[in-house]
Amino acid sequence: MNTNEYLSIIEGMIFLSGDEGLSIKQIASALGVSKKEALDYMSALIKYYQTKEVKGFDIVNFGGYYKMVTLEKHKDYYRQMIKDNTHRLSKSALETLAIVAYYQPITRVHIEEIRGVGCESMIRKLVAKALIKEVGREDSPGKPILYGVTDTFMDAFNLASLDELPELQEVTSSFDENDLFDNKYREEDIVDPKEGIVEEHKEEENEA
Repeated sequence: MNTNEYLSIIEGMIFLSGDEGLSIKQIASALGVSKKEALDYMSALIKYYQTKEVKGFDIVNFGGYYKMVTLEKHKDYYRQMIKDNTHRLSKSALETLAIVAYYQPITRVHIEEIRGVGCESMIRKLVAKALIKEVGREDSPGKPILYGVTDTFMDAFNLASLDELPELQEVTSSFDENDLFDNKYREEDIVDPKEGIVEEHKEEENEA
């Protein structure tokens, strides 16, 4: 396998790792190479991105974990896109949000174990809406990100404290939003605090 193929594989791996990113140790293990070789490949990939003229992402190192991030100079366009197209919360978004609210701080893997489906895309959307945020890292292999709700979430549900959330009897992969948020927290009553737009139900497959 030549260098360019290794770089392509690493690029795809970093994309798939999402917000959690990948360490040199993880990259080396996946490729079956030494840490030094993995670091050399990573340095070459970063150098390639630095010279790339047309790109929507950069690869950066945050605390030893390599991640893909959008370009700072494009942030106003991304904010406008979110403002125009992603105000509405689907049922699956509410399910994910409820899990974070009741179990925070919580990792993506734990959320997925509760819901029974992959949640990486949904977590990205909730972070983009400023409803959840990174609150730390779990002290376990890979140091996965821990998520919690934000002040925006508290405002959206008119909560002064998380103690005001309805008492949770049981959370499974089969949710009923009435059980989770009671009638006052039903999906059709949620309003984006920044835009004043009523959130409406969408099927999970239409969450784009």
